[in-house]
Amino acid sequence: MYAHIEDLDPATREKIDRVLEAHAYDATQIVGILLDVQDLFELHYVPETAAYYVAEKLPIKISLIYDCLTFYASLSPTPRAKYPIQVCDSVVCRINHNETLLDSLQDLLGIDVGEVTYDGRFTLEKTPCFGACDIAPAVRVNGEVYGHLDSREKIAALLQKLQ
Repeated sequence: MYAHIEDLDPATREKIDRVLEAHAYDATQIVGILLDVQDLFELHYVPETAAYYVAEKLPIKISLIYDCLTFYASLSPTPRAKYPIQVCDSVVCRINHNETLLDSLQDLLGIDVGEVTYDGRFTLEKTPCFGACDIAPAVRVNGEVYGHLDSREKIAALLQKLQ
């Protein structure tokens, strides 16, 4: 047993057990498992204790967990804001002026990519394509996609909606 696991509270262990059960303890579903585990935490990340717990329960190497957490843009091993704003950085979004979208978000939020607002509400991330080419430029916030963000007014309205 890893020392980190004992720091995980029983209620959280039970929730993670339900996630693992829903995935039939199938290690080939590790990305889906980690996405579901991440959804259990308000700051949209997989804490170290949870990562070790999942590794022990499957059982798989902890390095595989961290390979996933650091490779996939939708996963994070570190705390994020309540609303992580992922800006699509695909070719289609770049052609459709995602830099204008990103510049507006940085200006309105007062942060750069990778930073968190002073109140902990927003973080700004660039991410590979998430399949919203038809509504580019687009962002994804907590799994929900918002598109046609082609003006500062539309971007400000989205931020207001998330307040």
